[in-house]
Amino acid sequence: MEKNSKIYVAGHRGMVGSAIVRELQRQGYTNIITRTHKELDLIRQDQVEAFFAAEKPEYVFLAAAKVGGIIANQSALADFMYDNMMLEMNVIHAAWKNGCKKLEFLGSSCIYPRMAPQPMPESCLLTSALEKTNEAYALAKISGLKYCEFLNRQYGTDYISVMPTNLYGPNDNYHPEHSHVLPALIRRFHEAKEAGVAEVTCWGDGSPLREFLYVDDLANLCVFLMNNYSGNETVNAGTGKELTIKELTEMVADVVGYKGAIKWDTSRPNGTPRKLLDVSKAEKLGWKYKVELKDGIRLAYKDFLENPMRAER
Repeated sequence: MEKNSKIYVAGHRGMVGSAIVRELQRQGYTNIITRTHKELDLIRQDQVEAFFAAEKPEYVFLAAAKVGGIIANQSALADFMYDNMMLEMNVIHAAWKNGCKKLEFLGSSCIYPRMAPQPMPESCLLTSALEKTNEAYALAKISGLKYCEFLNRQYGTDYISVMPTNLYGPNDNYHPEHSHVLPALIRRFHEAKEAGVAEVTCWGDGSPLREFLYVDDLANLCVFLMNNYSGNETVNAGTGKELTIKELTEMVADVVGYKGAIKWDTSRPNGTPRKLLDVSKAEKLGWKYKVELKDGIRLAYKDFLENPMRAER
């Protein structure tokens, strides 16, 4: 990408999209195009086609998605599948129709098989059954990733995909029911500390292993790959490090300053037992993460405190 290339970031108000915009600006890119959902509904094909025909972006970062934690995924299966499949197909297809030079699609490590080999290499995609709690989201994301691959194979496009692990950081969603585990813990422990609650109950037994990547590190990789990678296979984005949910919970409580007891409700689902990405591909390309987890949680908590309205999302 040239510094004045026309770059469209889809989903710029979300955690990932806003981080990509920050990273592009940090690196001196000056011609970044964004649209709010009110200005452009990506689920509406007519609106997307009109936008691409008028703007003709040269590069596209497709970070828009309908996302959420276990409760959100289980309670809105049809919505998660339809919304994600429609928006990604509309954007990718319109980009191709309008001569976009390169598109980068954001997947998610949760679309790998439930019992994938650990750490998970890019090649394990579609080799066995998906995790049932987010099957609808996974099927939609796999479709977008595969559509990029099939356009490359049929039409010679240069469309790539990135597979991030669990993300956190500025502009996260702290909704009590619809957020992912780390921001949900930040909010719960903060509110428990403020209210002087003696104990906090968490879901499951704390045994699942998880990996977390600070969102600004992901954004740095996204821009790096747009400039340095072409290929049909996705690229994993993570740290290559993992910890139990119990260890994560204790770390968040420590950062927030919550001193009460932590209990576990084993009647609630754990989700996938282990999710660690094999990040050797990104490292061989010359990229490595920078922000360690505890430092990142401190930054995320600072963002939460400075932006109280985000707790209402």
